[in-house]
Amino acid sequence: MASLDSFKARQTLEAGGKTYTYYSIPEAQRNGLADAAALPFSMKVILENLLRFEDDRSVRKGDIEAAVAWLDNKGKAETEIAFRPSRVLMQDFTGVPAVVDLAAMRDAMASLGGDPQKINPLVPVDLVIDHSVIVDEFGTPKALGDNVALEYARNGERYTFLKWGQSAFRNFSVVPPGTGICHQVNLEYLSQTVWTRQDTDSSDGAEIAYPDSLVGTDSHTTMVNGLAVLGWGVGGIEAEAAMLGQPLSMLIPEVIGFKLSGKLPEGTTATDLVLTVTQMLRKKGVVGKFVEFFGPGLDDMPVADRATISNMAPEYGATCGFFPIDQKTIDFLKVTGRQDDRIALVEAYAKAQGMWRDAKTPDPVFTDTLELDMGTVRPSLAGPKRPQDRVLLDAAKAGFADAMEKEFKKAADIASRYAVEGTNFDIGHGDVVIAAITSCTNTSNPSVMIGAGLLARNAVAKGLSSKPWVKTSLAPGSQVVGEYLEKSGLQTSLDALGFNLVGFGCTTCIGNSGPLPAPISKAINDNDVVAAAVLSGNRNFEGRVNPDVRANYLASPPLVVAYALAGSLQIDITREPLGQGSDGKPVYLKDIWPSSEEVNRFIEENITSELFKSRYADVFGGDANWKGVEVTEAETFAWDAGSTYVQNPPYFEGMTKTPDPITDIEGARILGLFLDSITTDHISPAGNIRAASPAGEYLQSHQVRVQDFNQYGTRRGNHEVMMRGTFANIRIKNQMVRDESGNVVEGGLTLHQPDGERMFIYDAAQKYAAEGTPLVVFAGKEYGTGSSRDWAAKGTKLLGVRAVIAESFERIHRSNLVGMGVVPLVFQGDTSWQSLGLKGDETVTIKGLAGELKPRQTLTAEITSADGSKQEVPLTCRIDTLDELEYFRNGGILPYVLRSLAA
Repeated sequence: MASLDSFKARQTLEAGGKTYTYYSIPEAQRNGLADAAALPFSMKVILENLLRFEDDRSVRKGDIEAAVAWLDNKGKAETEIAFRPSRVLMQDFTGVPAVVDLAAMRDAMASLGGDPQKINPLVPVDLVIDHSVIVDEFGTPKALGDNVALEYARNGERYTFLKWGQSAFRNFSVVPPGTGICHQVNLEYLSQTVWTRQDTDSSDGAEIAYPDSLVGTDSHTTMVNGLAVLGWGVGGIEAEAAMLGQPLSMLIPEVIGFKLSGKLPEGTTATDLVLTVTQMLRKKGVVGKFVEFFGPGLDDMPVADRATISNMAPEYGATCGFFPIDQKTIDFLKVTGRQDDRIALVEAYAKAQGMWRDAKTPDPVFTDTLELDMGTVRPSLAGPKRPQDRVLLDAAKAGFADAMEKEFKKAADIASRYAVEGTNFDIGHGDVVIAAITSCTNTSNPSVMIGAGLLARNAVAKGLSSKPWVKTSLAPGSQVVGEYLEKSGLQTSLDALGFNLVGFGCTTCIGNSGPLPAPISKAINDNDVVAAAVLSGNRNFEGRVNPDVRANYLASPPLVVAYALAGSLQIDITREPLGQGSDGKPVYLKDIWPSSEEVNRFIEENITSELFKSRYADVFGGDANWKGVEVTEAETFAWDAGSTYVQNPPYFEGMTKTPDPITDIEGARILGLFLDSITTDHISPAGNIRAASPAGEYLQSHQVRVQDFNQYGTRRGNHEVMMRGTFANIRIKNQMVRDESGNVVEGGLTLHQPDGERMFIYDAAQKYAAEGTPLVVFAGKEYGTGSSRDWAAKGTKLLGVRAVIAESFERIHRSNLVGMGVVPLVFQGDTSWQSLGLKGDETVTIKGLAGELKPRQTLTAEITSADGSKQEVPLTCRIDTLDELEYFRNGGILPYVLRSLAA
């Protein structure tokens, strides 16, 4: 419906020979709205959204006034608003289950007597298939073709399903495999910075212009903040609700201003900058807050560098990392081939709205600020297992030695080396067995990609080669990168070092590194070697990159190449040689590091708008493999009961048109006791599926060979596999489960109570379900950090967990739990499960859920120990808003939407 427009903000704008309608913030000010000029640019996007969608129901006049009142309370008032993003972005791991849910909702709608066609995206949805390619083949010219062939062979059922969805749902587009990574495709092609649509609610059918915004089913959706597009990651269930026309309920955020000044010194990269920024913001504490960058450092900072910083917002914990529109934004839109009339609109709109930044623009008001002189940035890595654990490059060797002592408890063994069967080399602790140029974070940035290619060229000229135990790979985030590396001649040098193209997708960054050569894997596992990976990704959590690799370091693409040459973290590559040249002399990093001047020259010569236009000309068409996927068009999906990839989920079984009342949780058992920083990688099924696991046993019972298991990510459309893999990470530590020496046992295990039998978490959950016993989980600080994996919440729900009780939650996972009908609860004060002395054999009753539950209400947990003693513990219910409360009352977002549409 059209906005009520209390502040008469609806105006017209001329740009590029066209006339647009828009909701003017300056005009709203003239008509009674307080002065918003000093708001952060990201808050102006929020304000415009409220002006445009004012309906006196989800958006009221008071909400608009509250957005401007931010200047007084700086986001600390905890005011709830409804935000409607312009569009939704998905990758295939999270997209498949989302489309599965939509297909299931069509079936459920029919069962409730409604019209299945009501289940349809109401805003544009783009799904990019980027998460399924695995680095099986590497180091050969055939790697790309072979990996693509394997991808299609493994994922035929999934791709058939997605292609059905493309034909069945309106406003739903699929970017086929082999095109690129969703965030890079979004940055280079999909995003427009200013979006437009025809106004179907007005008689004149005006074309409305408004800020481009989105939510995505991947936490690194924030990458596009570098192009002044406000967006962040949400769970698949939230994204589905947004698709179906539901507003995104949120609290008006605090906005932390990050002032950048100076310029990066010679020898440093945007990766070094972002690792520095990540560490600073993690230390600052910005979870659940907006971060907005400002200051003179933006004057010469290209969008590619901004996008690298914005991409890592989940790693520094922020909702987004926003950059305003300026001349660099326009330059990027031009070089990436956007339409001339759209570029003209972006500039005119930004200037009319007070959203344009230049060197003379006054700094906005912020909740708080911090500052970095980029001239102080030094070459860095992050590791061995968290993105915020930055280590200076010249201290990396000492840092690994320290980790061997403190993290891996193997300091006495650090110099040991072990033979690799059938080879003429041995391996030892810290040897780099994976060197991967991967991830949209860095492959979207020409400066570091060209830098890697030039370093490779210089290394080859010196006669260097990668060490034989290193699995090398190059997986760009778009075909454009492959094109300019080839065009510049740098791909030939990368090939010579084993960095052949392996695919256009996420690969190693999400754990799709593929198996190590069998002899190397055997040497690692037989001798408990702490092997290392160096990757240009954004995540290095333990157990993520490869099951054989325990020390993982994030680095720039040039440093990835350098470590492939050195072969070990036990070499200080700033002082020690990378190897011996063909002339017999040692070659040092400084000998082959390219200058910034040369990098920029190669960029200017090889990256043009024509390159982007040609590569994105048929972005939805796909290659011959995709064109060969056959589907039958139909309103509802024909589920295959024998499929091990796609199954109709049980969320709507027995659903009625009205929800049952909420009840208290009585006599629950504890499924797990966890410590701080449990990630969604720990909770949600990810990576390889082990044969000796509930998921592996399920697949084998359905005649799936172990070599055909594929991985959890590709099986997200099958709830039977996914619930068996929830809490099954090989590195997760349930503090209830200990060996005879009292050490915590790794893996997805628990103790069934009251008999104390040790078993897989899934098996215990099934046993509890048969006994009619509800479950709870206890955890420490920052529960659910990492990617916005909806299966971390879905699997928790399907295992029978009714509440998660933690010291604090990461933003996305807390929201996802509510969206699945699981209540997130937070200890008050300094209380923790450790301070309460919990062992895991207690029963838990949570009172206060039944009746008039309110957002952030204090509830009481009555905990009864095995000896009968009781203690009462106050808990804050982290259902934060009235909309979330409605979702919870309905058992989750999807039942809520379904009931609303069926009414």
